[in-house]
Amino acid sequence: MSGSHNLFRKYLSLNGAQRFRKELEHLRLVERPKIVEIVAWASGNGDRSENADYQYGRQKLREIDRRMRFLAKRIENAIIVRPEEQKRRDCVFFGARVTLVDENDVENSFTILGASIGDERVVKRPDGEKSVEIMDICYPLPEKS
Repeated sequence: MSGSHNLFRKYLSLNGAQRFRKELEHLRLVERPKIVEIVAWASGNGDRSENADYQYGRQKLREIDRRMRFLAKRIENAIIVRPEEQKRRDCVFFGARVTLVDENDVENSFTILGASIGDERVVKRPDGEKSVEIMDICYPLPEKS
């Protein structure tokens, strides 16, 4: 693979890739055929330009097709990261789940920050910025499908 293609590669967890594949399969095998059937039925009901079922169905098909292309491209270009294989367990890397504590001793868990235990970071939240300290790092095993 040439270097320029790496610009389009995105990291994806194994769980994330599995969710994308499952969604793509559902769209391809369930949602899209259902909408195609509705559009075929609606197209037989007269003037398509004034047929709301037909117009809605065509728009829904475009949305489904757009989502399917997005998912297929993301899966194809993904660099699958397996957090359980991470050698350095004292630093945060993609896929890690970290436990943070803020200045009010409120503890929360998040995924991905790029820090080590004991580091402080500013996290943007809907209620404003909060200073947090990394308390724990773990690399969860992938979900069983």
